[in-house]
Formats: sequence, C-alpha cells, structure tokens
Amino acid sequence: MNIEIIFTITIAGTTLGFVEGVKPGPLLTMVIRETLSGGLKAGSKAASAPIFTDGPMIFISLIFAGWISKHPSILVLISILGAIYLAWMGIECFGINPPSSELSNNEITGSLKRGILTNLLNPNVYIFWFLIGGPIMATAFEEDPLAPLFYAISFLISIIFVKIGIAYLFEISRGQLSVKSYKFTLGMCGIAMIIFSIGFSIQAYNIYSTHFL
Repeated sequence: MNIEIIFTITIAGTTLGFVEGVKPGPLLTMVIRETLSGGLKAGSKAASAPIFTDGPMIFISLIFAGWISKHPSILVLISILGAIYLAWMGIECFGINPPSSELSNNEITGSLKRGILTNLLNPNVYIFWFLIGGPIMATAFEEDPLAPLFYAISFLISIIFVKIGIAYLFEISRGQLSVKSYKFTLGMCGIAMIIFSIGFSIQAYNIYSTHFL
C-alpha cells in the first residue's frame, strides 16, 4: 500500500466532499427545509442521500477507473472537461446566494426518500462523478488500486457530515445563520475549486506530454 498516495487521495476526497457539502444546491436546500420543518433528525436523514445516490456512481467509477487509466486519450479529454467544470463551479461560488431558510410544507416523515429523489434528479451528481471523481480515481488507481476506495469513502463521509453540520447550525439558529459567514465559506470553496481546476489542467498536460509527445 502506497501510504503517500492514500493520504493525498483521502485529503482530496475530504476537500471536495466539503466543497460539495457547503455549496448551495437542491439537496442542501432540501436538508435545510427538512431541518426547519422536522428537526435535526429529519435534516440528517435527507443529508444521508449521497450514500444511495452517489454510491452507485462511485461503484461504476471504481469499476471503470482501471480501464480509463489504460486509455490516456480518454483521461486527457475528461481531465480537460473536468478542469473547465471545476473552474466554472469555483467562479460560481462567488456569485450565488445561500439557500433560502424558509419553512417548507413537507411532512416530517419521508425525509430520506425526499433527499434521495432530490439528488437523483440533480444532473450535477452525474457530471461530478464523470468529470471529476472518475479522473481522480483513475489516476490514483495507477499508483495504488486501493486509493480510489479511500477517495470514495472520504468524499462520502465529508459531504454527509458537512450537510449534517449545516443542518445543525440551522436547527440551533432557526434559519438565522449569518449570510456573510456563509458567503465567506462559499468564497473559500470557490478558491479550492479553482485550485483543483488548475491541478486537473496540469494533470491533462502531463498525461498528454507523457503519452503523445
């Protein structure tokens, strides 16, 4: 086992999980609404949706990680597309507003089901794993076959706990979370995304220069 690669990939998974957890989107909005209408338990159930939605995508990515790693042209293309997507998400973080904290009319029961349905219908989940998660795991697979698994686990743990943390903040503040603090956090996430975008661009160049120049 390559400890250095495992550590690096775990940090990457944790960081991206944090960014995706904080970024406003359909699932985070659902988590907040479930929290305000049904309490922290309901919000936590909704926050657990990635286990059931991202899980299958992770499994597919793990299966194809080895195959993608043996096809450098595909990895270069996906890395470039991933870099563009990451840059776009990073820039977007500086302009989007925090999710609304208004109470919803949802029933207290069925929070997990609503969270799963919300995330299944979110195209960003599929784009993320195809353009970002896949290339990261494919690259890590070349160094250590176990590395992609550590990335997947760290990502899931991070994104779920971050969303539960946000649910807790909304629970104790009843929706009065500081917009300024939230926007600052989003700005930090935007910077992290742009850094990852640069990393993807460098990765694409290195793969291209190694195999095609």
